[in-house]
Amino acid sequence: MRLPNSAHTSQPWRIHELASDFKVEDVWALPTPGGPDGLDELVRQMTSGDGAHNANPVVRALFAIRWRLGSLLGWDKADTGLGSRVPSLRDRLPADLREGPRGPDFRAAPFTAVYRTDNEYVAELANKTVHVLMHVGWVKDPAGGYRGQMAALVKPNGLFGTAYMAAIKPVRVAVVYPRLMRSIERRWQRQAAG
Repeated sequence: MRLPNSAHTSQPWRIHELASDFKVEDVWALPTPGGPDGLDELVRQMTSGDGAHNANPVVRALFAIRWRLGSLLGWDKADTGLGSRVPSLRDRLPADLREGPRGPDFRAAPFTAVYRTDNEYVAELANKTVHVLMHVGWVKDPAGGYRGQMAALVKPNGLFGTAYMAAIKPVRVAVVYPRLMRSIERRWQRQAAG
């Protein structure tokens, strides 16, 4: 379920002190009910090579198209990414986060882990269009349990990046995220059933 940005900004997460120059683009409640220690399993599922975007054929096709276009148009060249066009968010981390666990990198997507706490995981990617942070948090839900929550924080690269984000928003909101949520939910339920 899509959530208002305040569902992310009202949480006492460390990301707020590190990414105030990023815009909260999307916030989603993840269908991953559990106890207080569920973030490790959620991060493992999301970053593994068989992650949710691979489980849905429509999402898989859309990602393949995007990566192919990026390759053809030079959007994803090394000189447009982390450490070249933009510094990594890791460069901003205070000592406790820099020395703490990073968490795993994504196997099937170009996201690089930034940091991991007991209730947050952050990964990033940068290319010619945008610098994006994927924030995955573990939150208490209204029913008294816990669940995952995902936010995309973005910094578009100039007018081109702003136009790109506006162009993909309808597809992202109406197609990609809902299908990702269903895939995440199915995988979470299978894991819970053991």
